[in-house]
Amino acid sequence: MGLLEKSRNQEVEETLDEELAHEVLVRIEDSVSRISPLRVILVSFVALMLFSATFVALTWIVPYEKVTIDVVYIQSSSGHVILTQIDNDGSRDISDLTLIIRFIDSDNIEIDRTSFNKSSLPAHSSVSGDALELIIIGESVWENYTIDIELQYTDHNKEDSKIELQYLVGEWKMEQFSHGTGIDFF
Repeated sequence: MGLLEKSRNQEVEETLDEELAHEVLVRIEDSVSRISPLRVILVSFVALMLFSATFVALTWIVPYEKVTIDVVYIQSSSGHVILTQIDNDGSRDISDLTLIIRFIDSDNIEIDRTSFNKSSLPAHSSVSGDALELIIIGESVWENYTIDIELQYTDHNKEDSKIELQYLVGEWKMEQFSHGTGIDFF
């Protein structure tokens, strides 16, 4: 026997507040009796669909820009390798990409360089490959070097953007770096 049944069987005079509290309790008990596991699963599924739709809208529909440069530096007994990847994680394409990678020694002397040009990079895509690699053969691997990276591009609003990065390398056999511009809405 529940609390409500016990209280119903007793002949006790109630105040107005107590009567209102009992009415609320009866309504809550009726509402709880209508909740079934199937309804809970259905409401959870609907909430998951709403959350997923919001995520898709923010990722694909709302216009934003986000550019990331990933760099991997590898040294071996025969030289150095610099691998680069440009990611356009935004929902709008960027154009007029120019990437310059320079390899500089500790005396600030440029040892080697490469450049890469691309007319446009679509939204949610990336570019990497042989054109974004810099291979330096025969240099000492026991010294410190600087990787100097400069990326210029035109965003969707036709504004020029520039990213300049410098990474000090040489202490480890392999090093990874990643630099993102952050999300720029509208």
